[in-house]
Amino acid sequence: MACRLTSFRLAALLPVLLAFSAVHLAAQSADDKAFQQAMSAMQAGQFAQARTLLTQLRARHAHDFPVDESLGLACAQLGDLKSALSSLLAATQDDPSSAVAEANLGTAYLKLHQNLPAIHALEASARLDPSNASTQVALGQAYMLVHQPAKAASAFHVALQQSDLQKNDTAPSLLYNAALADYQSGHAAQAEPLLQRMPGVEDSAEAQSLYGDVDESLGKFEDAARHYASAANLDPSEGNVFLLGIEFLRHWTFDPAIKEFEAGVKRYPASTRMQLGLGVAYYGGSYYDKAIPIFATLLRKNPDNALYAELLGRDCTVLTEGIRPECAALVGFAERHPRNAVIATYAATSILHQPKGQQQLDTARTLLTHALRAEPRMPDAQFAMALLMQQENQWKQSIPLLEQAIASKPDYATAHYRLALAYNHDGDRQKAQQQIALELKYSKADRAEVENRLRSVTTFLVKMQ
Repeated sequence: MACRLTSFRLAALLPVLLAFSAVHLAAQSADDKAFQQAMSAMQAGQFAQARTLLTQLRARHAHDFPVDESLGLACAQLGDLKSALSSLLAATQDDPSSAVAEANLGTAYLKLHQNLPAIHALEASARLDPSNASTQVALGQAYMLVHQPAKAASAFHVALQQSDLQKNDTAPSLLYNAALADYQSGHAAQAEPLLQRMPGVEDSAEAQSLYGDVDESLGKFEDAARHYASAANLDPSEGNVFLLGIEFLRHWTFDPAIKEFEAGVKRYPASTRMQLGLGVAYYGGSYYDKAIPIFATLLRKNPDNALYAELLGRDCTVLTEGIRPECAALVGFAERHPRNAVIATYAATSILHQPKGQQQLDTARTLLTHALRAEPRMPDAQFAMALLMQQENQWKQSIPLLEQAIASKPDYATAHYRLALAYNHDGDRQKAQQQIALELKYSKADRAEVENRLRSVTTFLVKMQ
């Protein structure tokens, strides 16, 4: 899942800094008055005037903490973050014991997307003042940006403890970010109660989406689906609709998944992952004829995408009746990628499943030759070559290939069936009966393999969140 972070602003630390207005400069009374004017301008939101006054003061008073810190915040409020950073960094050198200075410096680094220096400064601030909730929140956000959710969760929970001790109303954003950090660090059970106490959780699409992730991890699948549906209703964004469809796919409820993905494709026709989700839902629901054109279209738009070619190949080899021109794209892909044994086998098998002439059989043979050259012990390629031989009445010649396929994959039910036919044509009835018995024994394994392949694609889709 993408990191969901609420926004943070330098202005949040400004009231703390204004406490320094009582500190007098070690200078003439005119400069002291100019500093007070700058502070008044800051309080009034007149940051340009404050910057002008503070810049003049800094020229006369180097290494003065109140001036450097105030100038840094004035520049930050005006959007001049690079100048702000220079002054805030100087302030931390003026007074190394100031937790506020380190916190403001860290927040400025965050604004400039310099995450590692931000963490260094915010960690320093937290050491100087461990109970400052604002610093802990900023530190947690910085950890999230560098993908360290466990450390982020620790910082967010310190901020939560301070809020609870002070009996303040906890900001929904803090509860949300703490829950997110807990979830991403593998502690969904800690995240759930945070979401439960989050004000307005039922009205936040973002929170409902996270709630769905948390409940999914906890095995509360019905609750997860309800939260994903709520997120999609509150904000029918491409991401939320996709998540709801994925939730149905996870649990093999294909018809509801189809409904959501069909609506998603209609609303977001340019979304590749939405189209992919719909194709997988059709495939999982055994609507192979509907899945084929989707995967074929995706492959046509991205002709070297092996995933699209594989998904199209799975469909084209399952649908054994009728001519599907879209499956011809597999041959083109296999010819461009002769070392991809999987796609070459799918392409050849799709040919063998349709009415064909000698030219098509020759194409299938070439593809399977390439596949076996790339993967000599690949059971599916051995099986397909044996099937080709049987279609050419080379029953005896197909036996060694089928025996090799079964040796590599003993529960290959269809290979046992084809080997039984070959033994029967060769006059060995006893061996044929043995293979039929094995075919019946392993027929469930073939179905399980199809399910495992579907699960692998669903897992891939989940990672596309």
